[in-house]
Amino acid sequence: MKIYSLSGPSGTGKSTFALSFAHDHDIAGIIDDGLFIVNGKKIAGMSAKFEKSAYKAVKRAIFSDEDHAKEVQNAIKAQQIDKLLIIGTSDRMTDKIAQRLAIGEIQYYYHIEDLKSSSELKLAKFIRKTEGKHIMPIPVIEVEQNFFKRFIQRGMEIFSTKKEKIGETTIVQPDFHQATGHIDKQYFSQMIQKTCEKEKMVGKVTKVQFVLLPAPKVSVSLILQGPIQLDQQLPIRELQENIRNAFDQEFELELQSIDINLVSIQ
Repeated sequence: MKIYSLSGPSGTGKSTFALSFAHDHDIAGIIDDGLFIVNGKKIAGMSAKFEKSAYKAVKRAIFSDEDHAKEVQNAIKAQQIDKLLIIGTSDRMTDKIAQRLAIGEIQYYYHIEDLKSSSELKLAKFIRKTEGKHIMPIPVIEVEQNFFKRFIQRGMEIFSTKKEKIGETTIVQPDFHQATGHIDKQYFSQMIQKTCEKEKMVGKVTKVQFVLLPAPKVSVSLILQGPIQLDQQLPIRELQENIRNAFDQEFELELQSIDINLVSIQ
């Protein structure tokens, strides 16, 4: 059996990305946070996301419990898969999991920082930090029924580049994760407006539209401060860059697009 490792810091979107990664590499089995998943279905194990503390969650994820490890070992043998993907926060963690499950050494190591853009990583971290949302790479129907008293909701459908549905995710909010608090969309817009108003050429900001998901985008409508010569080159790109830098500095998020709409000149 070929064993793959996908690692990276917590909150960087590994579980969501794992579905596309597994599909691209023709990998049927996934080990993620204590679960053994095959083709989008939970086969064995218990998710670390339902532990009461972060310490217990880590122990669950690396299969410290003998009965837990044995259950998953037997399930892997019974499934007779030829490829397995192990997800963890580091190479050391995925090595530990492979050792605990007695499945042999990992042959292929991949790191999420090399596979996703910085803007995607920052967005994933932001959602984890502010809302405490964790992702499971299985449909909500596959989640243990007795955990529905917790915050659990359907995530997103994952499609291949050929528009084939290759899986679904489930969003959960573990007891051990304390979010820092949701940020109102209006606060994003206010910050962008203030950045624009610092520019001399901006007479008035008439509208700011901000979208966080699936990627941070902003559209700003402006009234320019005249007079402006017909041959004068407007520093729109400079304004866009100032908005981008200020936004990243304030929220540690990268705007995917910044549209500037010129309404009139006053």
